[in-house]
Amino acid sequence: MSVTDQSPESAPLSPLPQRRPAAANGDNATSPGLPKRFPWAPEEQNGSPILPRRASGGRPSRVGRHRSLHRISVASDAPALVLAVPGWGEAVAELASRIAESAIDSCPGVDIRIGFLSGSTDTLADALAADAGRRSQHGPQAVVVPLLAGPHPVHDAAIAAAISAAKAPVMLATALGPHPLLAGALHDRLHEVGLARASRARGLNIAAGATGIIVVADRGPLAVADVGVTTVLLAARLAIPAAPASLGDPASIDAAVQRLRDTGATHLTLSPCVVGPETDPAEFVSLSGALDAPCAPPLGAHPAIAQLVAVRYGEALARITVASH
Repeated sequence: MSVTDQSPESAPLSPLPQRRPAAANGDNATSPGLPKRFPWAPEEQNGSPILPRRASGGRPSRVGRHRSLHRISVASDAPALVLAVPGWGEAVAELASRIAESAIDSCPGVDIRIGFLSGSTDTLADALAADAGRRSQHGPQAVVVPLLAGPHPVHDAAIAAAISAAKAPVMLATALGPHPLLAGALHDRLHEVGLARASRARGLNIAAGATGIIVVADRGPLAVADVGVTTVLLAARLAIPAAPASLGDPASIDAAVQRLRDTGATHLTLSPCVVGPETDPAEFVSLSGALDAPCAPPLGAHPAIAQLVAVRYGEALARITVASH
């Protein structure tokens, strides 16, 4: 055996190949080892390439529970949106203005007007008279959107009379409800006064029997039928039993109370499914006292109301388009 022969145990080991050998000067400079995956990308301090960021287009994302504004795009000659507002007074005018201003975000470029169903100035007839000298062969000059959560026998008749007397063609949109947005707005109003949790229920609420919600429409059998759909949507959101009723119908109130009692509800809560101006607030105060049930505030200028105004306007435009073909 030659003296140059060595056993495997004594043979020197070859150094393992390095993926990124250190620079000769001992600093952290990148060696000409493996090629960069993104040669054009800047490097962080640790030498790793920065992946490109996806551009946001310069539009900040919306935050909060109401991210969608239900924006609609309309032609430059689209009909005016005339908001038919029940009631009259400084508070009602301020509420209507806030809703109209918010609706502009959902249907930009649309001529939005306010017409009151009471009073002697700025009436619905006045708002519709602005189109008296215009004529169009392609459809109505205005779309009237009632500021009502549901049908109302008195206010619906006043709106129909104003439309019949208008000199220019006018189209009537449906009331704001029923709609999932309306159920979400009722949920928010209940939460604001501590009558409901902020988040939607996840699964079955095993403690639901302690609380029951009466969703109160203003008045009339049609309003009760419409609010029944919204009531189902609200009950699904909260996993709490709920029953519809009409403010002007004591029998429907009694039926709703009995229905909730039958589910085991011991604590009742009132949820007014009204915007506000169409109803006398004293009626809800009286009902709350009679039932010993706390009452949430009306919907008012909740963001969902302005969104629903735009939704109903857009639906009316769609019907106009279908009818013209």
